Amino acid sequence: MRIFGVGTAGTPEVAQSAHPQHPSAPIPVVGPGVGESLRVPLGETGLETFPLMLGAAEFGWNVDLETSHEILDRYVEFGGNAVHTADGFSGGRSEHIIGQWLRSRGRRDGIVLSARIGSHADNPGLGSVNLVRAVEGSLTRLGVDRVDVLYLDATFDATTNIEDTLATVEWLREAGKIGAVGAFGFSPERLVEARILASAGYPRIEVLDAPYNLVRRQPFEGDMRLVAGAQTLAVTPSHALEHGFLSGRHRNKARASQGVRGSQLREHLNRRGNRILRALDQVADELQVPVAAASIAWLLAQRTVVAPIVNTFATQHVDELMQGAGVALSRAQIADLTRAGD
Repeated sequence: MRIFGVGTAGTPEVAQSAHPQHPSAPIPVVGPGVGESLRVPLGETGLETFPLMLGAAEFGWNVDLETSHEILDRYVEFGGNAVHTADGFSGGRSEHIIGQWLRSRGRRDGIVLSARIGSHADNPGLGSVNLVRAVEGSLTRLGVDRVDVLYLDATFDATTNIEDTLATVEWLREAGKIGAVGAFGFSPERLVEARILASAGYPRIEVLDAPYNLVRRQPFEGDMRLVAGAQTLAVTPSHALEHGFLSGRHRNKARASQGVRGSQLREHLNRRGNRILRALDQVADELQVPVAAASIAWLLAQRTVVAPIVNTFATQHVDELMQGAGVALSRAQIADLTRAGD
């Protein structure tokens, strides 16, 4: 089985005969996935992760329990070891599904488990009381005693004093309930404030989740990236495929699904979006990989990015995504893709 060489979305046999093997093409692997030995440091947290985190935003919403477990199994089979969820995903159902999978597979010790808190309807925001309740709620739903990375979600809370939040985080860490600390929805200014407090002894934010991809370049490619670099934050960008648009599967407004997901896809089906997809098609064809893998490879080529967070609907999508960590883009390919999105 070709773990990192599944080929393009079409017929792999045709693609291989039409193009000579590219030096950067994925290496065929038989047996255990090469990803089992592929680990990168998650910044300065002391954790090591596969350079692609499996996001669980669709679990319990567009993906049922059985399919969710199949996706998790497939990801681990390929050598993945990092799973990301949030208390606000499907009202906590995503965490329940992951918890059931961890127990049934006995996988807890081998998984870097991260949870984002602050958006659950019962315990919103980052105030001290709600923060403790939210963490306890997530731990209960996940069925674990500790999460390896706790992302603080400030999307709906721009008023809570960050000093109070970090003081509560310190208590949670001393209680053994959390490991490293991450941030989501923080402004560059708030990250700077948090680092100043860390120099005074408060817990340090070491991981940053900022939505970022070929389509959504701003606001990360501004002050946020400068701050992330200066603070040596490990960036784990969410929305790595922009709701599936950068997988290359959706190219027609008339055929886009209805509802929220269809609206998100149609937003990018314009001149710029089509230009980006054409550039991805070219790179994917050169490397004999799926378009989704080329999109992930571009993200991994960006400085400060350690492990993009990717959500998926089906097990076959995992096959494509994992290849993104197994290819290296040339400087010309990176420049072409970047230019297409300018």
